[in-house]
Amino acid sequence: MTGLHGGIDAGGTSFKCGVADAAGRLVATRRVPVSLPEETLEGCTAFFREQGPLQSLGIASFGPVDIDPASPGYGTILKTPKPGWTGTNLRTAFGEQLGLSVHLDTDVNGALRSEMSLGAGKGAASAAYVTIGTGIGAGLFAGGEIVARPLHPEFGHVPVRRHPDDVSFRSNCPFHEDCLEGLASAAAVALRHGDPAMLAEDHPGWEVEADYLAQACRILSLTARLERIILGGGLIQAGHLVTRVRDAYARQMGGYLDETPADVTRLIVPAGLGQDAGLLGAILLGMRAR
Repeated sequence: MTGLHGGIDAGGTSFKCGVADAAGRLVATRRVPVSLPEETLEGCTAFFREQGPLQSLGIASFGPVDIDPASPGYGTILKTPKPGWTGTNLRTAFGEQLGLSVHLDTDVNGALRSEMSLGAGKGAASAAYVTIGTGIGAGLFAGGEIVARPLHPEFGHVPVRRHPDDVSFRSNCPFHEDCLEGLASAAAVALRHGDPAMLAEDHPGWEVEADYLAQACRILSLTARLERIILGGGLIQAGHLVTRVRDAYARQMGGYLDETPADVTRLIVPAGLGQDAGLLGAILLGMRAR
């Protein structure tokens, strides 16, 4: 397959656009801040036109979003608190502007796809990718395919028990007072403590965060018995957080399943592709769907 292949990691705060060559190597990227749909889409389209004609375009989008190729609304953002975005059809908009057949999946499924092919999930028969950023989401791979299609999990809204040091915090989720996203997303951490990037490694807020993420890993492990749980997204850039999550997970499991420290280390891992996981997954989606 020759030519250039585009992808968009359509996140909650920015759309990361990229172009790769036929071997899948990134040759250009640009972040476009999320504002009104027309402005954001125009910025992305301008970038792709600058790069030259594309052979394919894949989108890994924030949700909820219609990812069913058989649906008349395939590619449409569903009810979201982001002003102006409900009802926006990303697939149609970019397809018309760039003259391409566009393929779309969720942002976490995109990241999962690339991590299974190129990153921390390579060689595993089953895995989950959990992104911890502005929101929280998860994609699951088992039995040779991504689970739940043509729908997608809304894992960020599973209930978790409150940490005893966090009982007074008001959830950042407008729908739920007890969900993972409302209590453990980067946005929730910022509401409590300010910019997470500025928090000292010994700040007590990290233990609260690790407790919530360990609960998420416990749910995934006990439900699907996965080989790998891959943690990605902006908050995982705090390199010590994955170790804290492993420790909290082991405490919560209390010896159940006889998992050793080495077992837990193999189970819960940071994303191998870092911040490029979603973008590379989007590009792979477009390339493989042609």
